[in-house]
Amino acid sequence: EPRRSKEDQRSAIALCVKSSSGRSGYLRDAFQRFISSTTFGTTPNNIYKMTDATKTTEQLQDELDALNAKITSQGAVVRTLKKEGGSAEDIAEAVTLLQNLKIESTELTKKLDLDKPQFNRKAFDDLVLRKMFVVPSFEIHGGVKGLFDLGPPACALKAAMIDLWRKHFVLNESMLEMECTNLTPEVVLKTSGHVDRFTDLMVKDVATGECFRADKLLEDAIDRLLDENPTMPSEEKEAHLRVQRQADAYTPEELDALLLKYECKGPSGQPFSPSFPFNLMFKTSIGPEGTSVGYLRPETAQGLFVNFRRLLDLNAQKMPFAAAQIGMGFRNEIAPRSGLLRVREFCMAEIEHFVNPKDKTHPSFSSVADKELVLFGRDDQLGSGKTKLMKVGEAVKMGLINNETLAYFMARTQLYMERIGMDPERLRFRQHLATEMAHYASDCWDLEIQSSYGWVECVGHADR
Repeated sequence: EPRRSKEDQRSAIALCVKSSSGRSGYLRDAFQRFISSTTFGTTPNNIYKMTDATKTTEQLQDELDALNAKITSQGAVVRTLKKEGGSAEDIAEAVTLLQNLKIESTELTKKLDLDKPQFNRKAFDDLVLRKMFVVPSFEIHGGVKGLFDLGPPACALKAAMIDLWRKHFVLNESMLEMECTNLTPEVVLKTSGHVDRFTDLMVKDVATGECFRADKLLEDAIDRLLDENPTMPSEEKEAHLRVQRQADAYTPEELDALLLKYECKGPSGQPFSPSFPFNLMFKTSIGPEGTSVGYLRPETAQGLFVNFRRLLDLNAQKMPFAAAQIGMGFRNEIAPRSGLLRVREFCMAEIEHFVNPKDKTHPSFSSVADKELVLFGRDDQLGSGKTKLMKVGEAVKMGLINNETLAYFMARTQLYMERIGMDPERLRFRQHLATEMAHYASDCWDLEIQSSYGWVECVGHADR
């Protein structure tokens, strides 16, 4: 929990980077040098703003719960009066009382939120830009959306994280590391399905022609609806959240109907066009003749797959074995936004662990069986909306995680995240819904990080 003294405000910039004693010293030192050159005052522009409440959070929450109970009760009174034909005066009086209770609830909710640390994203972004962690690419020429340059501090952090990744995964597991090309011939991506299916659903503002990603419009519309209705009954709120959690799994027809239901409109105020697929790969030609089509790779997996036979030979025909690669990926995002979360060029670290499909045990599974992970299974996503803290061994035993090998790498990923300083309370593993799964996959889990943008996918784990 963030502390309130002026001295401790200096640590606010390290939002998700905790000082793990002895385990992430180089990361800690890099951030410490950065923080030591930065002044955090006590003005409203601080990264964190804390309020001194006269009541505890628990007391405020109790008051809010009691107030919401009154709202529910008064809402029932209004509905009864209208149903039974009460007088206009009685109905107006009851509605006024209900509205006043809702206003009081909204104010109390704001007070409760203010008692929590408030992250000032603008101040953080300004600081990162000023200290040259990340800067827009080609800034003097106006820049290009979705392209960023890493400055010296970020380069140092990235190098340290990659160095630890190699030690934690590649060297520890005796993996076979490769470096494959960014440029990929069409036949490879046609075979993998990327040419036909690596798409996002897009809509256009019919007045301006501006393009938007349809699932993100739906997610934003639901966020606005919930923000504008803080007293919404929990059952109704959960129904909206279930729709939001499945936003990227709907068909074009389903998305169009939901965008209409949630009254989504373009900046011009006009409705959107019907949604349609847009391929996210950068297309180019290889050679001067222009007859050989190629793409900048959207992910790093294909190079490892096409070299499987040679890697197997190098490993003396022994299974299982793992191959690894660190490199760039390129995606022609429809609407890059959210800082570094949706960009058109980024670095990835990939592992492909090849295993006998009839035996998915792992010889080192016992070393992580007692590691606890925060799991958000598909049933919980569609039901309670709550996560579960569970030991890896227990999750495999009850069938929540498909097999030992998948669970082993999930646990190892969690351990890596903790070693680089991530706050474990901001990490969870979310299981893909049945509608999200690729046809060749049997189980998939994303490690997600909680940031000021919400929960964001960071690492994918798939049994395919």
